[in-house]
Amino acid sequence: MNDLDATLAALADPTRRKVVDLLREGPKPAGELAEAVQMSAPALSRHLRVLRAGGLVHAQSGDTDGRMRLYSLRPEPFTALHAWLDQVQAFWAEQLGAFKDHVERSR
Repeated sequence: MNDLDATLAALADPTRRKVVDLLREGPKPAGELAEAVQMSAPALSRHLRVLRAGGLVHAQSGDTDGRMRLYSLRPEPFTALHAWLDQVQAFWAEQLGAFKDHVERSR
């Protein structure tokens, strides 16, 4: 699976998209994320594992003893996704432009 596939697969789940939306506000501990999505910590842990495996989030120790992990977004997969979407949009803009030219010539 390439990086874009991993990004899209991770974002395919509504709970993971909600986690991404929450992390747009800034780093958050797993417990706060679980509470916000109304999910048990073990259930959310599986979603966070998918987001980490897809490279969308980063986990780091948030306190002095290392027990609490803060999750934050990584920009790279979103930059790659945005670039791919820009290519798709450019394709459709070109197609619509060609169709407009065709219609105008047909008048």
